[in-house]
Amino acid sequence: MTSLDRYPGVPVTVVMPTYNEAANLPRMAELVLGLPIDGLHLKIVDDSSPDGTGRIAEELAEKYNWDGQRRMSVLHRTEKDGLGRAYVAGMSAALAEGAEYVVQMDADGSHPVEAVPRMLGTAVATGVGLVVGSRYVEGGSLDEEWGKHRVLLSRFANRYARTVLGTKIRDITAGFNLWSAATLRDVDLATLDSAGYSFQVELKFKAVRAGHSAVEIPIRFEERTEGVSKMSLGTQVESALVPLRLRMRNRRG
Repeated sequence: MTSLDRYPGVPVTVVMPTYNEAANLPRMAELVLGLPIDGLHLKIVDDSSPDGTGRIAEELAEKYNWDGQRRMSVLHRTEKDGLGRAYVAGMSAALAEGAEYVVQMDADGSHPVEAVPRMLGTAVATGVGLVVGSRYVEGGSLDEEWGKHRVLLSRFANRYARTVLGTKIRDITAGFNLWSAATLRDVDLATLDSAGYSFQVELKFKAVRAGHSAVEIPIRFEERTEGVSKMSLGTQVESALVPLRLRMRNRRG
């Protein structure tokens, strides 16, 4: 893959939403900010976590923002209204600050931080608007601690969304993605409807519909080591309804 040495200082912002991730955030910040990408910035979007994640994020930003470098920032939201809304806020801020690429990453350690340079190299070398860290292409995998029920549910959700929307992206529900700024601007983040995890599906679908290409690279998806999953029954229902809604709107259009 293309060496990042040829692209010094490319502005890349990792947007990381948090809610009660105090146990995970210090390690994640250290890993992300230790990547060999000169222009990398970590933006935490905290939804007023009662466990003090927002305060810890501010302390970490003070630690890493030394010698005139602004390597980390924190966006505090007062309302917990869904992962999708948090991503829209963080990505919009990243674009306004001049990011050329934006990475979506969970704060729980499930996404392999070391894959980010490979994703960036792929985007720069190929010119695609989206690079997906995929569990479901050759070489991708899930942590063995995932039970059969969760694996089957995840695979079914992807196949269902792909079939309904007619997309070739194998891991359309993936939450580990790298976007070009041009792609995100074309989609117009403010027009996205999904509040929960289905944001991942809606954003990819609209990007492809807008004419942007996607490449999937294999990753290993790990089980979180601290905290609990934020997936609720409501978000699962929304995830099932969104592909149908998108298809109906596309037909009317």
